Amino acid sequence: MVLARTLSATLTEAELRIMQVLWDKQSATVQQVLEALPRERPLAYNSVLTIIRILEKKGCVRHVKDGRAHIYRAVLKHDEAKRSEIQHLLGRFFQNSRELLVLNILEDHGIDAQELQRLRQLLDENR
Repeated sequence: MVLARTLSATLTEAELRIMQVLWDKQSATVQQVLEALPRERPLAYNSVLTIIRILEKKGCVRHVKDGRAHIYRAVLKHDEAKRSEIQHLLGRFFQNSRELLVLNILEDHGIDAQELQRLRQLLDENR
């Protein structure tokens, strides 16, 4: 969704945690989001509500009313969020160069033989 990327290049860590729940569940109340969040880094109900409202203002989330409850769903698709994050990373650290990004990953030695083989295969397919 273009609107979400225009308003904010990236999601904060807390926003990403909540979006992950909404992507997994498709829709949820604030309480359901709260219950689905990992226990090792808990958030208060009001914090979750505040973050969801921010996400709604950014255009990442929408809600419908169901009685007194609000049911939230992700408008921003997971793939769109990943692309937006990569674009932000490219612009911020790699002068918009995909080559510099890939070279940095390869030079970091953080890639195993299986991942390297998959990259070669993708490169061959895109020639």
